[in-house]
Amino acid sequence: MRVTFGVLGPTVAESDGRALALKGPRHRAVLARLVVARRRVVPVTHLVGDLWTDPPPGAVGAVQTFVAALRRVLEPDRPSRAPARLLVTDGPGYALRPEPDAVDAWCFETAVGAAARLPATQALPRLEEALALWRGPAYAEFEEEDWARGERSRLAELRLQAVEQRARTQLDLGLAAEAVPDLDVHLTAHPWREDAWRLLALALYRQDRQGDALGVLRRARAVLADQLGVDPGLRLRRLEADILAQDPGLDPPAGPTATAARLWTRTAAAYDRTVAAGARARLETTVSLIRNLAVTGGGGLAAARQHRMEAIAAAEEFGDPDLTARVIGAYDVPAIWTRSDDPELARRIVEAAERALTALPGDAHEAARCRLLATIALETRGSRAPRGPQAAREAEEIARRLDDPALLAFALNGAFMQSFTRAGLAPRRDEIGGELVELAARHDLVTYEVLGHLIRLQARGALADFAAADRHAAAVDRLAERHELPLASVFTQWYRALRLAASGQPAGAETAYRDAAARLDGAGMPGLERGLLPLALLCLRVQRRRTWSDTDSRETGPGGTGPRGSGPGPVEIDPGADWGPYRPWATPFALLASGRRAEARAALRALPEPPRDLMYEVCCCLESVVALEVGDRDVLERARARLLPAAGELAGAGSGLITLGRVEDHLADITTALRAPTSPVPPR
Repeated sequence: MRVTFGVLGPTVAESDGRALALKGPRHRAVLARLVVARRRVVPVTHLVGDLWTDPPPGAVGAVQTFVAALRRVLEPDRPSRAPARLLVTDGPGYALRPEPDAVDAWCFETAVGAAARLPATQALPRLEEALALWRGPAYAEFEEEDWARGERSRLAELRLQAVEQRARTQLDLGLAAEAVPDLDVHLTAHPWREDAWRLLALALYRQDRQGDALGVLRRARAVLADQLGVDPGLRLRRLEADILAQDPGLDPPAGPTATAARLWTRTAAAYDRTVAAGARARLETTVSLIRNLAVTGGGGLAAARQHRMEAIAAAEEFGDPDLTARVIGAYDVPAIWTRSDDPELARRIVEAAERALTALPGDAHEAARCRLLATIALETRGSRAPRGPQAAREAEEIARRLDDPALLAFALNGAFMQSFTRAGLAPRRDEIGGELVELAARHDLVTYEVLGHLIRLQARGALADFAAADRHAAAVDRLAERHELPLASVFTQWYRALRLAASGQPAGAETAYRDAAARLDGAGMPGLERGLLPLALLCLRVQRRRTWSDTDSRETGPGGTGPRGSGPGPVEIDPGADWGPYRPWATPFALLASGRRAEARAALRALPEPPRDLMYEVCCCLESVVALEVGDRDVLERARARLLPAAGELAGAGSGLITLGRVEDHLADITTALRAPTSPVPPR
């Protein structure tokens, strides 16, 4: 289960929207103290000092008891002797290692930071979402604790800045009326905030309320004098003079951004007045908004996922399968990553789509059927069940028969998601991407044109044609900038880190990977983000080790130290990192690094089938690297069979993100090892 933590208010932990029972106040204090540490280790002695002014005998044991109780709540399905993955023991103390988006305070900071880099139209919803996370003062029940005081103050100040940042953004968008109520409340609680006084006065002036604006400035002068004994600062004094002079520079921005914002506000109000609350038209309009929200950036994508199933459930309540099919199919958001961001949501969407398909009458409603089938193909990505490929084929057949470009683009996206039944299918994906680019450019389907270029970027990378991949990356960046599609450039940034790795620049690649990973914070794509940076660094280190091994082999000649990959020592990894879905493939490396070869071999044998997605070849090659190290011929045979169809590709480069070098080099290592009469790797 996925656990989330809330500290913007009373300290809470939840799983799937259900509050977890954290027992007594000291249990919550331990949890909150570990959240304050931000994934760092807090020694037991520090926890004792933080929990008690005068620690009693046995305080260390009491802390251990609190931790054990918290672990039972946070990881109830963990076997009794298995190591904890969330609240971990590390050296002299404990650390809480939640996902980056699993703590509301961290999400708040990420959203506010991202909003500062976005245009006003995108920044405003990010700030609204960020401020909505607050349920009360941060770490509300620990206001007297020294360990919480600094973090409480820091977060409180950041919240005040976010409120004022939201008001500035509203003014930039020509939404002065919307800014006034929140600023009034803000100043009632925090009357010493000079910039808030300035913003409120400016907002009033821009509503043609010059007298009210001057009244606010007089009130600011009185409050500052009474409470702080100071006169207003230069900016407040200058604003007062400008209002008295009716300076044209104070007028609202007349650019297209402000005009569009005002038009949106007025149109939304008119729609709200004229369309009945329970009308089906509202539901279909809502889905269109959700679809558009998904391509605006991280906060929008996360919000779209949250509301999408609600819209489907509302449609099903009408008992009209055609309406349900339209609501499900209207969310034709292009998808490039082959691992679901929310597997449970995907399962529920597929079930609803199947119900609608069954309920649709006869052979009619072919377009609706096509959209439902394409949705099933997309949402079953990475699955080994035959339903996904079958749905993709049927959707593509219907779309081609109907000669509908938008339908065909949607169906081709489903076909792409189901093109991972084995290794070596980069040429097929290149064909899909090429058709999408041509189709979308001809019919002005911009988001699908971006998708087509990204698919071709991946496919040409897999085929080591980086000149073509570079051209597709540049095309993506041009389209993303022109049409305000910020998520697209996340993938091109990762691609450029891959280029450094593929060109033998590991130091530059590592820096680029870390920068690209920072860009993923708040991007709203956990299916992509989780475990990606540790996996990229593992691939870099395996490749670096291969380079050293090749050098050693050349220096020692034909009688050298064995096959490539057996090189200068184990690959070092961080076992405490958030490996996400890739942890099973990281575990054998961690065990080898600590000298536990037998356990590494057992972990290798216990690996699941590699996911049928863009990381398939990477996982197969990682298995082969460990199998070479521990001498497991069965795994090597299996890896060779899986990898042979991709012999001409770069392992992992089809993801557009990472690489493990040429598949043929891994196959050569495997072949050499399997020809050996005994162990594939000489003893050390």
